[in-house]
Amino acid sequence: MPNEQLDYQLAHLEAEIVLLGGLVETAIFKSVRALKNRDLDMSREVIAEDDRIDELETKIQNDCVEQIRRQAPLAVDLRRIVGMMFIANELERMGDYAEGISKVSINMGHEAPLKELEDIPKMADLAVSMMKRSIEAMTIDDRAESGRIAIEIENDDDEVDRLYEKVQKDIFALVEDDRERAVRGTYLMWAAHNIERVADRATNIAERAIFMSTGVIVGGNAEAQAAVSGEPSTVS
Repeated sequence: MPNEQLDYQLAHLEAEIVLLGGLVETAIFKSVRALKNRDLDMSREVIAEDDRIDELETKIQNDCVEQIRRQAPLAVDLRRIVGMMFIANELERMGDYAEGISKVSINMGHEAPLKELEDIPKMADLAVSMMKRSIEAMTIDDRAESGRIAIEIENDDDEVDRLYEKVQKDIFALVEDDRERAVRGTYLMWAAHNIERVADRATNIAERAIFMSTGVIVGGNAEAQAAVSGEPSTVS
């Protein structure tokens, strides 16, 4: 017999995850915009607002534990709850990366970046898109669609990595034999690294979404495809 109370609580938890994702999205975009525009006040706002992300993540974790205690869920319902606990933690860490970018910006002071920021905002746009789609994969009850989204996100993660490598190469070329530039370049590499980690955690969420619907933990495109098709993976 369907447990309507549990279904309601799971829907509520999903809504809280979506809200948390929205807060993280805002934090990432604000942190990158503040870095680019040298808006130190906005950077400080991101740092202050991280408390709200932390508080919501803690609430979601507590709510998940409470549902396990009260409802003793089994099979797919238990996977959904455990999966949402994992996803909430991943989103909270993304918020920490936005906070880290803001701290980098403050450490830079009012000094202009070493170079015009183009690739780092591109990385942020792509990473946030990955995060939003990974949350979508969690909320839809369609294993094939979840798998398709997860595979797209894996591919986008490769593009974020490519942009990250480009940022590194560009900075290395600019700072060669110039100590003053090396310091400024290091700040930008820290910022780019934080965004690269956001993309990695979005990939983690997409893989966890597949686990929630199939019970299979995957670690790449081939395994994702096998999980959603019901076929055994050939990946060792």
